[in-house]
Amino acid sequence: MIPMHQPATSEAAREIERLLGLHPKGFDLSLDRITRLLDVLGNPQRRLPPVIHVAGTNGKGSVTAFSRALLEAAGLAVHVHTSPHLVNWHERYRIGVRGGRGQLVDDAVFADAVRRVAEANGGQKITVFEILTAVTFILFSEQPADVAIIEVGLGGRFDATNVIADPAVSVIMPISLDHQAYLGDSVELIAAEKAGIMKRGHPVVIGQQPFEAAREVLIATAERLGCPLQVFGQDFVAYEEFGRLIYQDEHGLSDLPLPRLPGRHQYANAAAAIRAIRSAGFTVTEAMMDKAMASVEWAGRLQRLTEGALVAEAPEGSEIWLDGGHNPGAGDVIAETMASFEERQPRPLFLIIGMINTKDPVGYFRAFSGLAEYVFAVPIHGSDAGIDPVVLASAAYDAELVAEPVSSLGEALAGVRRLTKAGDPPPRILIGGSLYLAGNVLSENSTPPT
Repeated sequence: MIPMHQPATSEAAREIERLLGLHPKGFDLSLDRITRLLDVLGNPQRRLPPVIHVAGTNGKGSVTAFSRALLEAAGLAVHVHTSPHLVNWHERYRIGVRGGRGQLVDDAVFADAVRRVAEANGGQKITVFEILTAVTFILFSEQPADVAIIEVGLGGRFDATNVIADPAVSVIMPISLDHQAYLGDSVELIAAEKAGIMKRGHPVVIGQQPFEAAREVLIATAERLGCPLQVFGQDFVAYEEFGRLIYQDEHGLSDLPLPRLPGRHQYANAAAAIRAIRSAGFTVTEAMMDKAMASVEWAGRLQRLTEGALVAEAPEGSEIWLDGGHNPGAGDVIAETMASFEERQPRPLFLIIGMINTKDPVGYFRAFSGLAEYVFAVPIHGSDAGIDPVVLASAAYDAELVAEPVSSLGEALAGVRRLTKAGDPPPRILIGGSLYLAGNVLSENSTPPT
């Protein structure tokens, strides 16, 4: 789904808003339209640097962030495409800088690429996501770089990014139930769709899989296509030992600092990135891994908020976390992280949650049963698919949580202040349930991704 956004304030954003008025919002999974458009544009997808192509239900963004951190630690220029964005369209395109940190695309360059792609399309039927995918290939083929990391938008087989014919490596991250209307109603069917990014004879890395059935589908597909294959738990592994991250594959064992991104699930994501970079043909050194674990960042995914307008509205001393995870699998790993925080430093946990109506709110909330003290259900601004807070609070009750609907993030934070008892530790607050909501938070807090 293409989000609806804040009023356009940049040249590129105005161009995209104009296209949103001309073309249908959302996804229409097919490669016919993007293939036609790219032919008109001279097939820029064939002129990219080596591509790391990433799919999966959860963990795509994290493995992309780890991969970028590793490659930039080696001084390489790394183009990065992710979706959706949280606050600004520019977040989808990070342009690599050799010897430095990649930068969000320049507005004039971005706007020019959008106009060129729209003109090449000639008003024919297409989705805005397909236009923006063609923009990815234009930007990444015309700006020099050593490698491009390209994240799948939805699914894999018919995602617009899947015109990449010869990836340096295809990476499949954890698969669980999500987007069933598009991808199928079982993890096996969803895995088959995600496996569609694998290309015959090209390396594949399979990240940690919560469902054995999905793992089996992925392995069988890679073997059928003759892909050199690396599987988490079989060919490479990572785990915590004495406060350190231990990574091991056929190259040996590495003793690393714990990743900057919190949560035990990030150990497996870091491992998948290390293995993917190696499978893509790049050297990975201990120094690179050390630096990457300390520098990796990923906005809106268990992001600690320590300053800003919304932070000022929370009870003094509050620990505030923001995470856009929105399906039961994401709920499980986020709740596990909150539980680990509770073990280390007990605090009352409050949830401020907004979700859209293509998700499973009860499945998400169940992960927090017995852990969260109270839930505030909030509306989402910028999406016409948000679940009414009254309905969302009812879903939390169905998951055996105490909840109430409120009209805004500010009202939710006021509710946390109301329920915080004198003498209690300052609360721990998790704001989540949707990337749309994460974007609302970062915008209202005046702390957009950079």
